[in-house]
Amino acid sequence: MLRGAVGARYAEALYEIAEREKAVDAIEEDLRAVDAVIRENRDLQKILYHPRITPGDKKSLLSDLLSGKVSAVTMEFLKLLVERQREQFLSDIVTYYVNLANKARNITEATVTSAVELTPGEKEQLAGLLNRLTGKKVETSYTLDPSLIGGVVVRIGDRVIDGSIRTRLATLREHLRQIS
Repeated sequence: MLRGAVGARYAEALYEIAEREKAVDAIEEDLRAVDAVIRENRDLQKILYHPRITPGDKKSLLSDLLSGKVSAVTMEFLKLLVERQREQFLSDIVTYYVNLANKARNITEATVTSAVELTPGEKEQLAGLLNRLTGKKVETSYTLDPSLIGGVVVRIGDRVIDGSIRTRLATLREHLRQIS
């Protein structure tokens, strides 16, 4: 089965439960924290992903580590993943769950890549423009790429808005080649 299909199916099921329990935000926070801990701890990964370690031992380990730190719904969900041998899909599930929660909140994520660090005023102005363009609240993350020369490249989902000088120069170069 494809990773995306597994991640989407489990995330949708958990999201339905979270909505019913009115705990969407709390479970999202739990999932992000657990995913971060697992990704940062190689020894924990070895134990959780090892095929010869029994699901009972894995569930016991998770209970010992997370008891009192995550909600009962999150704990039961993690145990279900272990029982069904789907623990390696947790990162995919978290990504899909966050996307579902953001969709319900009318939030979209954008990545802004610029040649130089943007000032707080520029970031605020760009965020306002993106909010108006999408009709949603846009949560932006920023990266640097000096090869852009200037301008910005904005990625919102599968859409790309390329306002970089590098692209403008490439377009001008192609236009000049066609003329000659």
